[in-house]
Amino acid sequence: MASRIADSLIAFTGPQQCLPRVPKIASSARVSPGSVRPIDLLLKGSTLRGRRCVVPMKRRIGCIKAVAVPVAPPSADSAEDREQLAESYGFRQIGEDLPDNVTLKDIMDTLPKEVFEIDDVKAWKSVLISVTSYTLGLFMIAKSPWYLLPLAWAWTGTAITGFFVIGHDCAHKSFSKNKLVEDIVGTLAFLPLVYPYEPWRFKHDRHHAKTNMLVHDTAWQPVPPEEFDSSPTLRKAIIFGYGPIRPWLSIAHWVNWHFNLKKFRASEVNRVKISLACVFAFMAVGWPLIIYKVGILGWVKFWLMPWLGYHFWMSTFTMVHHTAPHIPFKPADEWNAAQAQLNGTVHCDYPSWIEILCHDINVHIPHHISPRIPSYNLRAAHDSIQENWGKYTNMATWNWRLMKTIMTVCHVYDKEENYIPFDRLAPEESQPITFLKKAMPNYTA
Repeated sequence: MASRIADSLIAFTGPQQCLPRVPKIASSARVSPGSVRPIDLLLKGSTLRGRRCVVPMKRRIGCIKAVAVPVAPPSADSAEDREQLAESYGFRQIGEDLPDNVTLKDIMDTLPKEVFEIDDVKAWKSVLISVTSYTLGLFMIAKSPWYLLPLAWAWTGTAITGFFVIGHDCAHKSFSKNKLVEDIVGTLAFLPLVYPYEPWRFKHDRHHAKTNMLVHDTAWQPVPPEEFDSSPTLRKAIIFGYGPIRPWLSIAHWVNWHFNLKKFRASEVNRVKISLACVFAFMAVGWPLIIYKVGILGWVKFWLMPWLGYHFWMSTFTMVHHTAPHIPFKPADEWNAAQAQLNGTVHCDYPSWIEILCHDINVHIPHHISPRIPSYNLRAAHDSIQENWGKYTNMATWNWRLMKTIMTVCHVYDKEENYIPFDRLAPEESQPITFLKKAMPNYTA
């Protein structure tokens, strides 16, 4: 059961509120004059014709089906419609549908050649930034009074997220022209995170090859209806995992995906074993040394809390990059690479200190157009994409409404609506989602 719960949780999360049907970008439905704004239905609930919209459900779920809502579903056919949806979901812009005849090569051909160039000075500068900021973080933890420790942990957890981004560049062969250097740097960068480099690299390559492809994308998946309905215990675990603990759900992903040799091809197993040996050696030597010097509480203070901070960003970045009510997961026979990478990837701006410490990883659209673009060239590539393809892109600035939308709406897969929220399917078991709707702020600024 524990394995099934982990698989389902990761598959890189009172009265029932009535939510609108989530539209396809190319929907032909229209918003009727005077209809309720999507934001009122999506996040706050609404009264329709003097009655609260309540979806009656039995405690035991049978066949999961979408529940009809007595308002016209919002459309995204016009700029006005997309603007309304963007406001509802916490986006700055929701992009137009990319035409079917546009290929990924068409988009790549518009990028300047210099954005693909590896610059050793810039690459090692990113290493210096991460090492310096992490060292500063450890100093802050050592010197801070107890009431400032959360700030020190936040800084240090963000700094070691930069280590992950460096290893990420190495995995994509965009850090150095010397591939042995990349393998060494990538392995070392991942060690403080106790992340095995090669297993992650193999898994992550599949994410790029099959971004937002149903079943096959290895970063994360919407909850399959059959999993949600498989057992009451598993359903409760899924609701909690994709609800309140979703900003740390990458921990389950880390455990489930990266240490199981059965998940890798025969040709990959030897490299996976080397990475696992490095991680276990770090744990066997590094952790006892930390405990010897500062004790168990010191291990929690100096290693565990920053590590949890890293997983907060790992989970948050992953779900923001590809998760929104209007972004579909598609089966293999309907999947289009250009649409998935350009239309299905979100650019999100974060505070400058986060962008610097995390080496612009959230400038994410160009990274999915071509993973070979080094992190320090992502902004130049992004500018080019905005100039040539900007009207097709999804843009956001991190805000609470964006997070609230993802955590309370983007749950169970549905072909027509993209997602069905848990509390429309199992209202009596969705108290964690009801809590989030009440507790999470709804601000966009």
